[in-house]
Amino acid sequence: MEAPVNRQRPARPAVPLIDPMDALDQTHREVLRQLGGLRELLDRIEAQGADARTRAQADEICGFFGFTARRHHEDEEEQVFPMLLAHGDAELVEQVKRLQQDHGWLEEDWLEIGPQLVGLAGGYSGYEVDVLRQGVAVFAELYLEHVSLEEGAVFPAARKLLAARAAV
Repeated sequence: MEAPVNRQRPARPAVPLIDPMDALDQTHREVLRQLGGLRELLDRIEAQGADARTRAQADEICGFFGFTARRHHEDEEEQVFPMLLAHGDAELVEQVKRLQQDHGWLEEDWLEIGPQLVGLAGGYSGYEVDVLRQGVAVFAELYLEHVSLEEGAVFPAARKLLAARAAV
């Protein structure tokens, strides 16, 4: 058996580290875009029915909320919330607990509207536009409150804690 080859990599200049919160912020921006897309989708269905463009948009929305947004919530639960809960600030702890509860409710809301959108994306007509619109309104309202709390209070606190840890 031959000895492993020792490969030395050339020295390279250091690159700045990525703010771990940036990816979460980017997902929040995408949440807002996709929520707007959901409303547009429902308006288009009511105005002209489902077509290829509608099906493609429903598929994109399903991919985002069915995978990306769920992974985003998992990342928050694993990487951000434990640090904030351990910090001990009572108001912050309550805010984090509210966000954790929101994650469960958002999942429940998605489980109501997601299958209808999956069917729509697949070309099926087994959806009720009025029921879907009502479900989307509840989902969107909670998501907007959720993102506002994270961006307005919880993420700034997380950034301060991360900066304090990095300075040590």
